[in-house]
Amino acid sequence: MQNHLSDTISKMFVKIHKSCRTVVAIADSDIIGKTFEEGKRQIYVRENFYKGTEVNKEELIAIIRRQQIEDASFNIVGKNSVEAAIEAGIITKKSVAKIKNLPFALVLL
Repeated sequence: MQNHLSDTISKMFVKIHKSCRTVVAIADSDIIGKTFEEGKRQIYVRENFYKGTEVNKEELIAIIRRQQIEDASFNIVGKNSVEAAIEAGIITKKSVAKIKNLPFALVLL
């Protein structure tokens, strides 16, 4: 396993929640547990919701594509996670919102 700074920065967590409908929670590893606020808008990147399996970009894209086939919903937070979701084709740059420069997107298929 490599110990490069870029490997650490590009790690993301993915957690799949199964209920009536599958919800895939995706977040950059460096924002887990943090809260971002801007005006009345707030996002809390809760560890118990987002912190699942740590993956790299290629692994995440594969998971997103598999879950998309299953009609999952997605909750995506963080620059690297949003970029992976764009590359996987489930969101576009226009569908990304920001709070305090933190990009996020919700996908309900």
